[in-house]
Order: sequence, then structure tokens, then C-alpha cells
Amino acid sequence: MKKLLTLTMLFTASILFAQEAEEKKFSVSGSVDAYYRANLNAPNDENAIAPGSSFANLPGFALGMANVVMSYEGEKVGFVADLVFGPRGTDAIFGSPAVAPTSATLSTGNIVNQLYAYWNVSESVTLTMGNFNTFLGYEVISPTANFNYSTSYLFSYGPFSHTGLKADIALSEDFSLMLGVMNDTDATEFNATGDYAFGAQLGYSGQYLNVLIDPSFTEIDFTGGFDLSDDFYLGINAAYLKNEDVGSVDGGSFAGVALYPQLATSDAFTIGLRGEYFMEADGGSGAIGTYDTNGDASVFAVTLTGSLEIDNLTIKPELRLDSASEDGTFMDNDLMPSKSLGSFVLAAIYSF
Repeated sequence: MKKLLTLTMLFTASILFAQEAEEKKFSVSGSVDAYYRANLNAPNDENAIAPGSSFANLPGFALGMANVVMSYEGEKVGFVADLVFGPRGTDAIFGSPAVAPTSATLSTGNIVNQLYAYWNVSESVTLTMGNFNTFLGYEVISPTANFNYSTSYLFSYGPFSHTGLKADIALSEDFSLMLGVMNDTDATEFNATGDYAFGAQLGYSGQYLNVLIDPSFTEIDFTGGFDLSDDFYLGINAAYLKNEDVGSVDGGSFAGVALYPQLATSDAFTIGLRGEYFMEADGGSGAIGTYDTNGDASVFAVTLTGSLEIDNLTIKPELRLDSASEDGTFMDNDLMPSKSLGSFVLAAIYSF
């Protein structure tokens, strides 16, 4: 009887230990965000306008998104299923759902932000296949990973997501390389054109040079940052994108640079600035909206953001000023053409 009891206890302990080890590999995380937005020198009613960048553009009290990320991390293999619900999520996955060749609507894509599996082939090589967020740029879709709540023009008009196969290679302790082949950018569910995009990333100590050759455009991007002191950080993003020529029409292009200085004044509060200069030629990508006779325009945007952390909740008050080169890019309170727009955002982000 004693032997039976001992064996039972050992068996039960083994099961609990195995379950505990297994639970450590599977995780659920995510975030919920909402915000208030108001123009300072433009209407806030049915005529309300916003900068041409993505997200945080709705007037008054508005919703961001609910984000649920389920992942499994094994010794050799794993997966990530990243689901989004709400206006920010809908804007982020605008390429889905698509329509299949059989004209049957694919209903799964309208909540999938990322969905991929990976294989650690060796200590230095990982293969990933599926839908993953872009490797270009300083900012990302999730508000938990951005310091500023509103997003930059560089982020908004670069790619959001890719579907394909990529290899991440650790060349040394400091150098890394990523190579990938993917569907057309933001065509996340299937390949409707038969064309493919090719991407590469060379990394060195937290600085990244990215290249994406898509059937419709080519983009070169630099993303990096430096800890100038224990409390002061400077992030950098610069990019150039050229759309492919169509017939006799030259493809538009854009170029820009953004700096992200951030100062931690305490363990709970950080203040940061985003200064961005963004220019378009030959109509660019339609980011600025109003152009001169050559189809050129530029905008300088300054965003001042505070970040207060209260346990898992982050409060972000934000002031933003967009100043464009062309009159009529924005409008004032009298609905007259204007070159500038000031706005205020107060965001609440809960992460788990």
C-alpha cells in the first residue's frame, strides 16, 4: 500500500511538473487601447480632419484595438498567432480579407495581424514562414511598442506586413542578416499576382539597414538608436521609396527622416519628441494630399509625448504640429485652406 501510494504521488508530481514546464512555453499576451483626440486650430465636428499618417485619427473619444497574441516557444520550433480587433487593427490589416481566385471571400484574414511558425535550424539560423509584420521602420502596429501614440508618415506609407519565408542568421555576436521572399507587400492571405518581393536586412549592434524590392516599389530604410546616457535615448529612422513607373507615367517617390529623443525623468515617467521631415515627388504615395505643379510636397511634423506608467497601464498625453509646404493640405476653423494643423491626443494603453 505504501509502495502504491508512493508511486501515485510520484506519478502525480511528474504530471504536474510536465504541465508546469509545458505552460512556461505557451503564453498569451496583448493590449487594449483607447484615446481622445482634438484639433487645436481646425474643426472637431463632422468637418474634423487629421494628419495623413495612420491610426489615432478619429475625433473625440475613440477606440484603438484589442490585441491578443498567443505563442508557443519550443526548443526547436514554435508559432505566433497575433489577432487584432477594432479600428486600429482594421487599418493595420487593410490588405485582408482578400478575395480568392474562386471568388469565395476569405473571412479569416480580417483579424489576423501575424500568423507564422518558425524552426530554429541551429543556434545561428531560424526559418520563419507565414504572415509577419514588416522588418522596415522604427515604428510598429502595436501601440505598446511605440513611444509616440500617433504614428509617423514614414511608418504609415511604408509596408505593414508580409507573407512569405524568411531566414534570420546570426553572423556573429554583433552582426545579423535576414533574407526573405514574400508575396506582394500587404497581400497577406495568398498570392493573387504571381509576383514576389525580396527583402534583406543587415544588422550591427542594434542598427539595421533594410532593403525591400517589391513588384510595385523599392524601399531602402535605416533604423537604429543609441543610449546617449542611462536616461537619454535617441532613435533614428530614414527611408527612401520609389514606386515603379507605369507606362509613360513616372512612379512617385518619398523620402524622409525622423529623430526620436527620449528622456526618462523617473522610473514611471518619460518624455519624448518625434521630429520628422517627409517629402514626396511626382505625387509620391498620396501622403500629404496637396502638391505643387510638379507633384511635389513636404511636411514637417513635431510630436511631443509624455508616457506615465501605472502598473500595466500607460497614459500618453501628446501634442502634435504638422506643417506642410502647400496651402490646402489642412484647413482652419473657418474651413479655409491652411498649411498647418495642431492636435492633442490623450491615450490609455493596457498591456498584459
